[in-house]
Amino acid sequence: MSPKHVVFKKVSRDKSVAVYMAKRDFVDHCDFVDPVDGVIVIDPVQLKGKKVYVMLSCTFRYGRQDMDVMGVAFRRDLFLVTRQVYPELQDKEKLTHTKIQQKLLRKLGDNAFPFFFEFPDNLPCSVALQPGPTDVGKKCAVEFEVKAFCGENQDEKIDKQSSVRLSIRKIQFSPENSKLVPVADTTFEFLMSEKPLHVKLSLPKEIFYHGEPVKVNVEINNSSSRNIKDISVSVEQVTNVVLYSDDKYVKSVAKEETNDSVSSGTSLKKEYTLYPLLAHNKDRRGLALDGRLKHEDTNLASSSIVKQEVLKEVQGILVSYKVVVRMMASGEVSLEVPFRLMHPKPETAKEGESDDMVFEEFKRAYLKGVVYGDDDESPTEA
Repeated sequence: MSPKHVVFKKVSRDKSVAVYMAKRDFVDHCDFVDPVDGVIVIDPVQLKGKKVYVMLSCTFRYGRQDMDVMGVAFRRDLFLVTRQVYPELQDKEKLTHTKIQQKLLRKLGDNAFPFFFEFPDNLPCSVALQPGPTDVGKKCAVEFEVKAFCGENQDEKIDKQSSVRLSIRKIQFSPENSKLVPVADTTFEFLMSEKPLHVKLSLPKEIFYHGEPVKVNVEINNSSSRNIKDISVSVEQVTNVVLYSDDKYVKSVAKEETNDSVSSGTSLKKEYTLYPLLAHNKDRRGLALDGRLKHEDTNLASSSIVKQEVLKEVQGILVSYKVVVRMMASGEVSLEVPFRLMHPKPETAKEGESDDMVFEEFKRAYLKGVVYGDDDESPTEA
C-alpha cells in the first residue's frame, strides 16, 4: 500500500481563496533550488468578478516594523514576484509542472488553478535572530512567504479577509563529500620563559549535524615556566548582519568550563564533548535560528554556504560556527577552529502513483503561551 501524500492547505477568512501546497521547506542544492509550486482553489461567487493573484517574496527585516530612522524603514524586499492565477492567462496544462499539481487538480475540480515559481540563484536561506523573552513584534530575519489574494488588479490594497499568507522556508543541507579535518596549532611565548607553550586543537570532521555532539581534541605541551589553569572549551555562533550594517554577534551556544590544569613542564591530551542545542539556549536574545521564530520545529541556524558568484551583502544574515579553547597563563590564551553545523541531506522519497492525499492545516507547531499577531500563521478553518 503506497503512503498517502500530505498536502498543506490554508483558506482565507471569507472562503474566497484556498492554497494547497505539498511542502513548506524548499531546498537550495547550491546548483539549483526546489521550485515553489501549488494549487489555488477559488470560490467564483465570493470573488464577485475579481482576479486572483499569487505572490512569492523574500524579505530581509532589520528591526521592528514600527522602527524608522530618518524616514528609512528597516525592511527590504530581496525578491518579489506576482502572477495572475485567475482568470487564467494560459492553459492549465502549460502551468502544471509537477505530479502533485496534477493530482491536486484532479482531486479539487474545475475551480482549482496551478501556480509555479522558481527562486533566483542569489537568495539567502531562512534565518532569524531570536528575540528576548520580553521582546514584541517582528525582529531581524530573512523570511519567505507565499501570498494569495484577490482584487481588481495586483497593485490595489490587499484585503486580509480575502487573502492567504503562508510562511515557507528556504534551507540548505550538508554537502555530501567533505573530507576536511579542522586543525589549529600554535606556540605561545612568555616573557621571562625560555621555552614556549604549544597548543593544538582539532575536530574529527568539518561538518556536524544538528543534535550531534561535537568532539573536541585538545593537546597542550607546556614547556614554559607558566602554570596553565582554568581550561574551557566552547562552541561559538558568529552571526554577521551584512545588508544594512556590518553588525557581528558572537554567542557561546555550548561551553564546558573545567578545573583542568597543566603545570610547567607537563602536558595534557584530552577529548571534550559539547552539545550545541537550541534547547540549552532558549530565550537568549540575538541567537540565530533556522526559519521562523518561536516555533518548536526550529533549531540553531545552519552554517551559511555562500556561492562564489553571489555578493555577501545580498545574503542579509551570514552564520558560522567555531570551537574555541581558552586557558589562563599570565593572561588568557586562546585557539579556535571553524566547523559547519547543518542538517544531513535526507533520502529522496519516491513519489507514488496513488492519488490518496491527507490535507493538513498550514501551520507549524506553536509554543504554549506565545501570542501571535495577524502576521503569523494563525490556525484557519477547514
